[in-house]
Amino acid sequence: MPQRSYNISDSELLPLLSKGDEKAFTEIYNRYWEKLLFLGSIKLRSLAVAEELVQDIFLDLWNRRAELNITGSLESYLAVSMKYKVINAQVRLMRTEKHLKEAGLTANLQRNTTEEWVQFQELRQRLSALVSKLPERCRITYELKNETGLSQKQIADRLNISEKAVEANLARAMKALRSAINQLFSLLFSIFL
Repeated sequence: MPQRSYNISDSELLPLLSKGDEKAFTEIYNRYWEKLLFLGSIKLRSLAVAEELVQDIFLDLWNRRAELNITGSLESYLAVSMKYKVINAQVRLMRTEKHLKEAGLTANLQRNTTEEWVQFQELRQRLSALVSKLPERCRITYELKNETGLSQKQIADRLNISEKAVEANLARAMKALRSAINQLFSLLFSIFL
């Protein structure tokens, strides 16, 4: 895992990014690429396509850095970007499947997709089991952040703890999950590639 070059908030990184600061861009990339990859692969059931979409999102972010006007959180902006990329990819996939169907080639595609979907669901269950084994505060904080999309401030308010405590809980959760997640991603790569 690359070392973080900045220990500042997203809102402090954005002005640096708009000025072309490559370290700020790298920091944003390091903070969000895994989460975007996970979101995309869940929706598309294809890690390879999700990887391409993540790269597209960050390429767009860099190319449009000077004109970006992100009023909400950067995380939400990136998640919405992934949502639209996924929708567009699904439309392209439907068109491709239609053309394959017309060519009589869908039987193999559907069989592979079903097998991949079953394997992917097994991986999601494994991750869920790992999350359930986290200490209670870490687990609750992790679930509020990753399953409901709440900001750290919103989590702090909801749990009546400081934002620093939320950050610490998330860091402990990610540390506990990191090696298991890396193993799951290795399995995902082997399934989808």
